[in-house]
Amino acid sequence: MGDVQRIFYYHVSSAWTAFLLFTINFVASIVYLIRRSIKADIIALVSAEVGVVFCTVVLVTGPIWARPVWGIWWAPGDIRLTSTLVLWLIYVAYLMLRRFSSGGQTPLLAAVVAVFGALDVPLVYFFILFFRTQHPQPVIGGGGSIDPRIMHVLLINWAAFMCFGALVFWSRYRVEGLKLQVEQAQAMEALSDARGAS
Repeated sequence: MGDVQRIFYYHVSSAWTAFLLFTINFVASIVYLIRRSIKADIIALVSAEVGVVFCTVVLVTGPIWARPVWGIWWAPGDIRLTSTLVLWLIYVAYLMLRRFSSGGQTPLLAAVVAVFGALDVPLVYFFILFFRTQHPQPVIGGGGSIDPRIMHVLLINWAAFMCFGALVFWSRYRVEGLKLQVEQAQAMEALSDARGAS
């Protein structure tokens, strides 16, 4: 494939990192549904945000790679491509719900959407095992083979992507924690002002 094959390292590493972040979102959402933990809710929100960024990289690099290899940017109706787009849309909807809804039930509704969205993660991977698609069969966990040198580079690249994702995740988590502290301080100040006025 020549130089275009180098996209593989970005495409696959981004997909694995996005899947990992969406799994974290799923677990945190389940914890929130059971315990109503604010920390779990923040983890769910942040993992979805960072996961959508990596999933966007997957959706951008895939067609760039596909064009010179398959001769088309996108294979309409391809189950792998469509399910990945649906996954991205579900989590974008999740983030829009979190951003534009101000009701008290927003975290609860978002957690339900996240659990629903997480069901698409294994489907995205396994669809190519059960259906004939334009997307190639997986070389890892799907019976294919990969040159050990390529595998080493891929794993190093994935480790780098995960480190970058963890850094962005931690930064966003701290920002959300500080935002919550400010909101709580403002609420306490407003409550004390109301008591003082009465």
